[in-house]
Amino acid sequence: MTARRLFILLFSLNLFNYIDRQILFSVFPLIQTDLQITDFQLGLLGSIFMVVYMCYAPIVGFFADRQPRQYWIAASALIWSTATFLSGLAKNYFSLLSARGLIGVGEGGFTTIAQPFLAEQYPKNKRATILAYFGLAMPAGAALGYLLGGLIGAHWGWRIAFMIVGVPGFLLGLYVLFFVKDRVHRSLEKRSRPALPQYLTLLRNKPFILVCLAHAMQTFVLGGMSAWMPTYFHRFFNMDIAQAGWIFGSMVILAGAIGTFSGGKIADRLLKKTNYAYFIVIASCFMLMIPFAGAGILSHRMPFSLITFFIAMVLMFVPLGPISAALVALTSRKIRSMAFAVNIFLIHALGDAISPAIIGHLSDLWGLKMAFLATLSLLLPACLFLYSATKTARMQGCLIRYYAADSAE
Repeated sequence: MTARRLFILLFSLNLFNYIDRQILFSVFPLIQTDLQITDFQLGLLGSIFMVVYMCYAPIVGFFADRQPRQYWIAASALIWSTATFLSGLAKNYFSLLSARGLIGVGEGGFTTIAQPFLAEQYPKNKRATILAYFGLAMPAGAALGYLLGGLIGAHWGWRIAFMIVGVPGFLLGLYVLFFVKDRVHRSLEKRSRPALPQYLTLLRNKPFILVCLAHAMQTFVLGGMSAWMPTYFHRFFNMDIAQAGWIFGSMVILAGAIGTFSGGKIADRLLKKTNYAYFIVIASCFMLMIPFAGAGILSHRMPFSLITFFIAMVLMFVPLGPISAALVALTSRKIRSMAFAVNIFLIHALGDAISPAIIGHLSDLWGLKMAFLATLSLLLPACLFLYSATKTARMQGCLIRYYAADSAE
């Protein structure tokens, strides 16, 4: 299979990954009415997914470094798609909760493996762009999840919505199982498989850990503010719930497309001038986002706030491709699946798994505007982490070795 066809296949899977993940939130009111559950129980449906997702990632990363990865990608797609379909057949709250946890297993496995698997099919000077294109599935899938869930749920009910969106991922998973081969794994079989001491090197890989911490700060801001932004529009711009959701969803998909597309291109072009292009692009966007988002929060004029919020959202999406490319550059090919698994665990455990609740608590104390401003301040330590990662990587010379050749270390 050519690299282009593989990209289309994995991008399609990633698209349904986010559709199946986000469709839940668009049918919350329908589920609550049908199953007669509380707001806390509704929220737990989202939380159980994230907890399982981040805890399962290191497990699948360990095994994916030892076996052909196409089987793990296929199994992950089949698991989450089947669980999404079964969500529509749930007879009670606990069966729906179990299905959501199973979706976390499938999607945690896919996200851990798909990015390094895809990156290795392309030369190093194109990886940030390719991973940025791959990341476009996140805003597109999230927006489609809200849209499809609302449309299907309104006409045929929330159960049919889950059942319909679960089918495409299942079919794509079968295609991966029978037609995709892991060429990199076959070449690694001729060498020794990764041992435990090699995994422990991740904990001693200071540039890698520092990039993960910076990524966690970004995820905290992005996840937390995304959860509360429609409410912000409702409270301060006097929008109704439907209008706030539609406007914010449109901003997300447009900003996501512009940001992820341009981020990869900028980083790969800058890579011709410096090995530290990824760090420069990421840190620059974090620094620029603070004044734009801050201006939107402090302004009382809705048009100005929406424009500055949109620019800030573009800047938040720009680093997605460079961050993934930096993780590839800073880790050994033999343990790269585990490296992405560790990153997934850290960014969610320290990021969007806790940020919505923390922002809500700060809002109760100081108001939502001050809670947003406090959240934005986390981008400052994120920049410090990136600066330290750059210095450490320069001292260790790991990026110079990485860019010196296209072969494994």
